[in-house]
Amino acid sequence: MDVVAVNPAGLKQPLADAFIHVDDLSLDFPLYHGGARSLKKTMLSMASKRVAGTTGGKVGEDRSHRVVVQALRNITFRLTSGERLGIVGHNGAGKSSLLRVLGGIYEPVAGQVHVGGSINTLLDTNFGMNLDLTGRENIALRGRYVGLSREGMRALEADVEAFAALGPFLELPVRVYSSGMVVRLGFGLATAIAPQVLLMDEWFMAGDARFRDKAHSRLETVVRGAEIMVLTSHMPSVLKTWCTRLIWLQAGRIVADGPVDEIMERYAAAAVPAL
Repeated sequence: MDVVAVNPAGLKQPLADAFIHVDDLSLDFPLYHGGARSLKKTMLSMASKRVAGTTGGKVGEDRSHRVVVQALRNITFRLTSGERLGIVGHNGAGKSSLLRVLGGIYEPVAGQVHVGGSINTLLDTNFGMNLDLTGRENIALRGRYVGLSREGMRALEADVEAFAALGPFLELPVRVYSSGMVVRLGFGLATAIAPQVLLMDEWFMAGDARFRDKAHSRLETVVRGAEIMVLTSHMPSVLKTWCTRLIWLQAGRIVADGPVDEIMERYAAAAVPAL
């Protein structure tokens, strides 16, 4: 995967336009304990069926004769600067798996993924944090990871410290934090650096109402500043507000790709059982 690094100051780079190119992408999850003959036979008997109807991937064998869940199959699309893509589908359809492939977390078994531009993955507020380090040390760790200069590190620390409002707890290990404190620190870290390509799972927006109110304007700033956004969500209001295009995934494959209102209407109609 080709990725352009964040610049040393930690600011969005005025370089070439961002892009995402996905060509015939497939992703498998091996079932490593599926080697026993009885279990393997049971799992492979499901190979011609979708797991749980329209959710989940297809079960099969890879070239090494391992039992695998085929999480994504033959995914192809292009995104250019200015596009806001939403991904819809039932739980298990492959939405989060696709985000993780785009972010370089999962490696596809086939196809190609090329991403141009600095990337930020808002998938989990705990993502990338070391629970044994203090809050301040985690801020420094994030700054070093993205290659910030000393000036950028100071700016990052001041920004996250002000947003998270942890007070003296910033000097304590994260493992002693309450869940709310971890969310504030993680959210502050994840939204402090403006990316060219923003990948966001709707679970990242979870939290109590008071926190969502505080975080909303900060998140909107990050979304507006990104050249490309890819968002998974079940919330029509969020998709219609933030997205310009939707992809509908079902059992790891693209069912439809097009304008938000058109795909939302088709997706909603498919979810209603025929009388």
